[in-house]
Formats: sequence, C-alpha cells, structure tokens
Amino acid sequence: MGAGIAHVFLAAGSAVVLAEADAARAEAGRAAVAASVGKAQDRGKLPGDVTAADLLGRLTTVADLADLPADTGLVVEAVPEDIALKQRVLGEVARACPEAVLASNTSSLSITALAEGLPGERVLGMHFFNPVPVQALVELVHHAGLPAERLARVRGWAEALGKTVIEVRDSPGFATSRLGVAVGLEAIRMVEEGVASPEDIDTGMKLGYGWPMGPLRLTDLVGLDVRLSIAEHLTRELGDRFTPPRLLRDKVARGELGRKTGQGFFTW
Repeated sequence: MGAGIAHVFLAAGSAVVLAEADAARAEAGRAAVAASVGKAQDRGKLPGDVTAADLLGRLTTVADLADLPADTGLVVEAVPEDIALKQRVLGEVARACPEAVLASNTSSLSITALAEGLPGERVLGMHFFNPVPVQALVELVHHAGLPAERLARVRGWAEALGKTVIEVRDSPGFATSRLGVAVGLEAIRMVEEGVASPEDIDTGMKLGYGWPMGPLRLTDLVGLDVRLSIAEHLTRELGDRFTPPRLLRDKVARGELGRKTGQGFFTW
C-alpha cells in the first residue's frame, strides 16, 4: 500500500520521500510506484497534462529513516500490522522529523497504544484503502491526545488528494475494518459450511446489496493473512464473535493468501 499512498500524494503535487529498510527494497519500492503511476497514465487517470515522468521526478527514496528530511510535514507509516514494529518505526521517524504529523495506515491497531512513548499530540490513524489510487475513502482515527486543529489539518491534506474522509474515535477495528471483517468472516463460515460457493456469495452481495466487490474477493485483495491477523486482534479486544473460521486459518497455513500468492478464495 505504500506505493499507492506515494502515488496519490505525487498526483496531488507533493514531493514524496519513500523510506524502506534497505537500498534493494527502496529500489523495489520506487519501481512499484513507477508501475502504479505508469498504469494511471495509460488509463488517462493522471491530472491535467501531468505525466508519469513528472510525478516520478518528485519522488526520492531513502534506505534509513534517519535520512528523512527534517522538515517533513507528514509521514504515513505502512509497515505490517505489528504494533511493536510500528512503534519502533514511528519512534525513529519522530526523531528524524521533529515537526511531522505521524500517521499510521493501520486498519485495526489502537492509535492510543501506538502513541505510547511517542509525541502523542502528533500521532493519528490515516487508514487508506486498497488500491489506494482507486479507492475514494480515507478513515482518520483520532485519540484523546490529538489536538483538534491537527486533525483538521490532516483532513484537509486527505481531501486535497481527492479522498472522502470519515472521522472515527480510536476503538478496536475503527469503523470500516470492524464491519468489513464481520461480514468477511461470516462469508468464510458460509463457504466452510457449504452454504454457497465463493462466486455465488460474492454475486449475492454485489447484486443484492450493491457492493462493488464481494466480501470474499475483497478478502483475497486485502490478503488472507492480513484478515486473519485483524480477526485475531478483534477477538482479543471484542470477544468471540470475531473468532477466525478454521477455513481461514487453514488457507493461511497453506500459503493461500489471495491475490499476492495467486490463490485465495479465487484463483488470480
């Protein structure tokens, strides 16, 4: 998702620095952004007469968080859903960029917990949706230590990307993940119980309820491992109604993680 987030900020006119763990990953990250903006150019989705080359001219990469520009205004963290990893990354960013807003793209982890040991008045959730250049929503997650004016500033930045913004108080799963996971887990249980095929369940939700994508194809897109991790977190926080189905655990154990591995509930 980091490449997609970089893409939308570049398209909005920002200078973007993409930070990765080492030089090889930084180069791979730049290639992912180049592929994303190139595809948008081919489809006529870039603004005005801007080209992919124009956007990439405003993209730089670093292989060490300490090399981020000190005057950075906003950092969006998009590492895996591991709270210790996210806290470590945000801590390094806070030291490198003393004035930056520290935004996490987490889809379920507590922003209040992430802010522990950090300058909490600079920390919030900025939850993008995949694929970022296409999806219209950004979920901003605020906590008690976040000043209202900072939330308003980040809302303005998100709206400048052409996104629609919803604001959610910090709570397990926020609004979108909590509801989306609940439906997705029930759809998996229905497959597990032989109620209907993945194709028919998804078709029912698309045509019967107006979903642009069915819950099982969406699970494949998000990643079955990611959905399992979120479900386990919500089970700890909210109780047994979010207990992951055995079918989900089995597919993750087999490496059937969805689109990124070529096989999930569908073949990609």
